[in-house]
Formats: sequence, structure tokens, C-alpha cells
Amino acid sequence: MKTIVHVLRHGEVYNPDKVLYGRLPGYRLSELGVQMAKAAAESLAGRDITHLVASPLERAQQTAEPFAEQLGLPIAVDERLIESANFFEGKQVGVGDGSLKDPRNWWVLRDPVTPSWGEPYNVIAARMYQALMAARVAAEGHEAVCVSHQLPIWTLRRHVEKKRLWHDPRKRECQLASLTSFHFEDTKIVGIAYSEPAAALVALSASARDAKGA
Repeated sequence: MKTIVHVLRHGEVYNPDKVLYGRLPGYRLSELGVQMAKAAAESLAGRDITHLVASPLERAQQTAEPFAEQLGLPIAVDERLIESANFFEGKQVGVGDGSLKDPRNWWVLRDPVTPSWGEPYNVIAARMYQALMAARVAAEGHEAVCVSHQLPIWTLRRHVEKKRLWHDPRKRECQLASLTSFHFEDTKIVGIAYSEPAAALVALSASARDAKGA
């Protein structure tokens, strides 16, 4: 039996102060981000989607809304899809500036493998894999959409591909409003596809070049 679970990264967030917003409440999609969510939903129009679930954070819930309207489905919430925890939440963390310039924070950066500054990669991988498999069960024989965040999605993909979890964040293939689609034969993952249905809008996005707390 074939099942597809599409794991969608949310659209652009309104973040004028350019902080790493992480799990902080109140960070919602920008106007461009709303358009990105609509573009992602339109790209899956006509597909056999029977289950829609999202992270509890506002930006993920908003990104799921066009799917709910298009499909006539409720938006379920799965806490396991939430953004990763991070020590620098609420702070500016641009390369060479912000909190990273403060020597008092350097100890937090001591271990990039775990990592020392946030939720361990293996913990992220475990909860995201559980969420993925739960969505597969809910949509068995059909398709599901799960709305999550960049680091959790990329960690899940690396886990499924049996690659080391620590990585260079600049090399993540997980753009705003992108789809990482897991193809199942019964309970086995037989393929992973990646697409960027909002690529034209992402090209207009300042946060695509300087994203914080995706």
C-alpha cells in the first residue's frame, strides 16, 4: 500500500528585529509568507490528501490554513513537529554580530555535534520520526501534510537517509514553504522527494537570505 507524507516548512515570518525566534509566541507569517503558504497548497491541489497536521506554533498553523480551506480538513496539532529549542532564542545571532560576539556566550557553542546550544539532534530526529510515522498511519493508502520547521525537517531527512545529524546549516535543502515528501510502501520508506513550490516568492524574501529561527 502506497502512502505519501509531505513535510512542509512554514512560509516567511514577520521578524523586523531579526532575532532567532525559535519557540517564542507571537511570530506570525508576513504577507509574503501567507502567499508562500497558498502557493504550497496550490501545488498539491487535486492530491489524495486525507490528513493535515501542524506544529503548534503560529507560523505553522497559519501555513496549514490554505490546505485546510482547500481540502476541507481540520488542522490537527502534533507537538512533536515543533521548532527545536535553542539557547539563543529571542537574541540576534547573525554571523559575527549580535549574541555571538559576546564572550560570555562562547561556552554555549563548545559542542556543535550534540549541539550544546540547543535540543540534541538525536532527540529532534526521534520526535520527528515518530510524528512522520503517526501521519503515515493516519493517512494510510493516501497522503498527509505535516507543517513543521527547517531544522526539525532537515534533521528528520538526515536521520532517514542514515547520515550524521550534525551538519553545516548553510547547506540545508529546506527552503521556506518547501516540501520534503516521504514515499512509503506499506511501512517502509522507499523514497524522498523535495520541491520548492514557492520558489518565485522565496526569491523576493529577505528572510531567505537572513533567516532567523526557522
